Amino acid sequence: MFRNIRTRNLVLAAVAFCLFATVVPAVAAPGGKTVNINSASVEQLQLLPRIGPAVAARIVEHREKNGQFKSAEDLMLVRGVGESTFAGLKAYIAIAGATTLDEKVKLPKKAQGATAERS
Repeated sequence: MFRNIRTRNLVLAAVAFCLFATVVPAVAAPGGKTVNINSASVEQLQLLPRIGPAVAARIVEHREKNGQFKSAEDLMLVRGVGESTFAGLKAYIAIAGATTLDEKVKLPKKAQGATAERS
């Protein structure tokens, strides 16, 4: 079927890429609802998980001072948005388009597990 291993590998890579491209949108926010971090108000930014009024205000301040975010990951340049916070909200943010998220997103709390003392 394939003349050589290189051709087979290219075909397999193309198939893998196509499968990956169809799975990635499924990882996005439920219902596809997002907040555009380049145009959202302080109130709209507060709909994101783990974002309160102070961090939302810093996001808007950063955007006004430095211009639009070029990527979603640039949000981590704002004080109060570290890797952990970003991981929880990245499915809900966009850098283009309209803000469609209309209610606060609450993430489940992490289980306390072995750190909790037993009585």
